[in-house]
Amino acid sequence: MSEPFYITTAISYPNGRPHIGHAYEAIAADVIARFQRAMGRDVRFQTGTDEHGLKMARKAEEQGKTARELADEMSGYFNAMCDALNVSYDRFIRTVDADHHRASQAIWQAMEANGDLYLDRYEGWYSVRDEAYYDEKELVEGEGGEKLSPQGTPVEWTVEESWFFRLSKYQDALLELLRTPGFLEPESRRNEMISFVSGGLKDLSVSRTSFDWGVPVPGSDGHVMYVWVDALTNYITGLGYPDDTGMWRKYWPANLHLIGKDIVRFHTIYWPAFLMSAGIELPKKVFGHGFLLNRGQKESKSLGNVTDPLELAESFGVDSLRYFLLREVAFGQDGSYSPEAIVTRCNAELANSFGNLAQRTLSMIFKNMDGRLEAYDPASAGGPDGELVSKVATEIENLKARFEDLAFSDGLEAWMRAVFACNQYVDEMAPWALRKTDPERMKQVLLTLYRVVHDLAIAVRPVAPQSIDRLLDQMGVTEGERDYAALDNADWFANLVGSGFELQKPEGVFPRLELPEAEAG
Repeated sequence: MSEPFYITTAISYPNGRPHIGHAYEAIAADVIARFQRAMGRDVRFQTGTDEHGLKMARKAEEQGKTARELADEMSGYFNAMCDALNVSYDRFIRTVDADHHRASQAIWQAMEANGDLYLDRYEGWYSVRDEAYYDEKELVEGEGGEKLSPQGTPVEWTVEESWFFRLSKYQDALLELLRTPGFLEPESRRNEMISFVSGGLKDLSVSRTSFDWGVPVPGSDGHVMYVWVDALTNYITGLGYPDDTGMWRKYWPANLHLIGKDIVRFHTIYWPAFLMSAGIELPKKVFGHGFLLNRGQKESKSLGNVTDPLELAESFGVDSLRYFLLREVAFGQDGSYSPEAIVTRCNAELANSFGNLAQRTLSMIFKNMDGRLEAYDPASAGGPDGELVSKVATEIENLKARFEDLAFSDGLEAWMRAVFACNQYVDEMAPWALRKTDPERMKQVLLTLYRVVHDLAIAVRPVAPQSIDRLLDQMGVTEGERDYAALDNADWFANLVGSGFELQKPEGVFPRLELPEAEAG
């Protein structure tokens, strides 16, 4: 039985079309899911959209639509983005789904049965844009003297009857959880949350009566759930909660909630408290990644620098975009991108280094060996051939270790060290010269290269799956032999040779990128 692994993204709020930040999180989660599958784990991967709340209700009203019409339209853009970016989700959940309403009402009733909900009157500051309540002491002053949330969003004074959740009751348990190694990463986020909880927790308003676009509170006419109660519940809805399904037993608790750093409070304070109250096991890890900045600036409509991620994918290719985002940015920190940076990084590493290595290797075998492979084991041969195979194997193990830690940039750095070692080997061995002086040695060099290209391709496949699959197709590697277990199968090459496989004229899979004319000036 393979080990289960459940990963979720935050569900996106679809009051506007997807931006690069949504794509970044979806791609990172997909790489994790594909990596864990390659490691042999039984992965469940969920993403989706968070469609309730005042912000959606107001946006729909502005556009003369019903909230449901707006939700259907906008959610479709996020689903299409995931499909276009080759995101291999198992479920794209929507909070308007009937099973989600049922799960949200079930967790509400479980919290109520535990004595953690009570009816009172809410008076305080609320940010519609963040769908979040803020204490007076958290507010900052805007340029015009107006009160703003810590994120710089407008707040409004809200007064209404509300159900409250006894968040204060869980303060000590939450502090203990936050201090548990590995629960919240990176460390900077953990320190922020420990500081927040240590300052004292107030009970949380968890229902609204001023609008009706949300999950109805069971047994309380006129109340809909605070959007975050319903949004967070999606993670258990997707496994069949409240029913004791096989999927629920297999995959919960989640191995990883992957989220942006701006919503860490909801996932590491509110969500664990709701789960504790409902008697549900807590997720194993929450990781709050950083923001992606456009040439160092946060994207905003007012600056006119909002990027459509599908336009980037169209310009540079999905796999190049995926590789760039994970290679360029230290995961967990803020990072910056630009079309020039994408072109520079991908040309240097994917096109010139790995792509050229693979293309040269396959082309020389096609031309100089008529595309026929011969039995040769560089590891047992020793010398420079064995050293190269060993070096590549070591760096792939480094990649795997770093990917387990979500340090993607470091993992791809290890992969590049292996690629550079291969290119250095090509330069030193000069197989084009050996063709005239020592044809047998030329074959050994090319067969060594074939084997390391195979290993490097499988190692990076979670990041660039479509391109790598095109390469492995050309190399005769069957679909069932493309996970990390295949790297430990010493017989794969002998089996390929024995099958009579012949290499056809190869086609490059990582072409050089060009800047779009508008960017190139």
